[in-house]
Amino acid sequence: MRRRRFRSPSWTASLTWKSAVFLTAMCCTLAALLGFLVHTAVTRQVVEQAREKTLSKLEAVTDAYEAGEPLPPGSGVDPPGLPGSLRALAAGGERGTLVADAPHPRHGRPGPAMWAAGPADGRALAAWTDYGHSARTIAGLDRAIIGSSLLAIAATLLAGLFAVGRVTRRLHQSARVARRISAGDLDARVADPRTARPVRAQDEVAIVAGALDTMASTLQRKLQAEQRFTADVAHELRTPLTGLTAATELLPPGRPTELVRDRVRAMRALTEDLLEISRLDARTEQVDLAVHDLGPVAERVVRASGAPTEVRLGRAARVETDRRRLERVIGNLVANAHRHGAPPVVLEADGPVVSVRDHGPGFPAYLLEGGPQRFRTEGAGKGHGLGLTIALGQAEVIGARLEFAEAPDGGALARLTLPEYVAFDDGDGDGNPGGDRGQDGGDDPDGSTRGSPHGS
Repeated sequence: MRRRRFRSPSWTASLTWKSAVFLTAMCCTLAALLGFLVHTAVTRQVVEQAREKTLSKLEAVTDAYEAGEPLPPGSGVDPPGLPGSLRALAAGGERGTLVADAPHPRHGRPGPAMWAAGPADGRALAAWTDYGHSARTIAGLDRAIIGSSLLAIAATLLAGLFAVGRVTRRLHQSARVARRISAGDLDARVADPRTARPVRAQDEVAIVAGALDTMASTLQRKLQAEQRFTADVAHELRTPLTGLTAATELLPPGRPTELVRDRVRAMRALTEDLLEISRLDARTEQVDLAVHDLGPVAERVVRASGAPTEVRLGRAARVETDRRRLERVIGNLVANAHRHGAPPVVLEADGPVVSVRDHGPGFPAYLLEGGPQRFRTEGAGKGHGLGLTIALGQAEVIGARLEFAEAPDGGALARLTLPEYVAFDDGDGDGNPGGDRGQDGGDDPDGSTRGSPHGS
């Protein structure tokens, strides 16, 4: 059984999170290093002061011992509680100091003390001083170091996150503009204020934003030039094609005449497709929304195509759309299935979804990955790649979603999902989803309803 690898949450990949972790780690490391250095320096100074004080007391105790005088409090010969290591050092004829517990000279309760011991007739003469105040001083210093370190880490982290947040917000703005451009909004710009004045110093984010704006402007100019060129060519071709069409009617009947007329019709259809694509690229299309029964619209498109197509109607649904554009999309899908696929071709309308599938080799890999491309087709069928391109563009205009996939049992599957019409009962129509249809006189033969699209 394969073990699942642990995957960290997606938010841990953000620049803000990484910056917070980095700043926290650096602040903790710096605080620990500075705290260690301060603690070591202060502790050494406090211990040295206590050691000098205790050694001075040991000198006085030694003089009193040699003079036969009583030893002062906090001293003695082999006193109880003297650390064994210090006792052994004094017995060896040397002096030493050590911090250990000892009874307080006044109240006798044990507490931290600085011991000092030296040799005295083969025994250990020792003196000790209270080390509690020094220990409390070091402990207070440690607490101050920890508190100040935490405060400094929090302040540095907040300041760092604020600075990083400003950078990430600008990066997110650039990313949003890039997504808008990729979606077709060529007028989108970052317009970073740091790029407004060329003499002003720019950081890396401003440089990226400026490069993105420059790229968008260049791309917009090139695409607009291509769109104008396509539209101009298509318009210029219409006049000679119209004359050519009239001229073919004067040709004598025969096989050559039929071939010429067929090619002229193909050129005329291609010219109309180019004009339609140029209008879609210019995003100047206006939709004529109305409510329609989807099933009858799909059936009428199949009948008009004249191709043998099986129609399957599932759940009835009403959609709010532009009927002419919807018929164009469905017609292109059916024609593409017959041209590039294999029978049987099946159109299924179930709810607000229309599916067209064939039993041929399926869609090419490039189409499934990046969508239809103009003047690119694969397989034995003829075409210019414009039918599916127009279908996809018209679907976007009417607010529908067109998806291309492989059918589970083979063949190409195109699925068109439309916005389903939802009627709101205002209490006057007795649940009639079309509202007051008879008063407007806008009913179409397929059951469409014009006027207010939401029955309001």
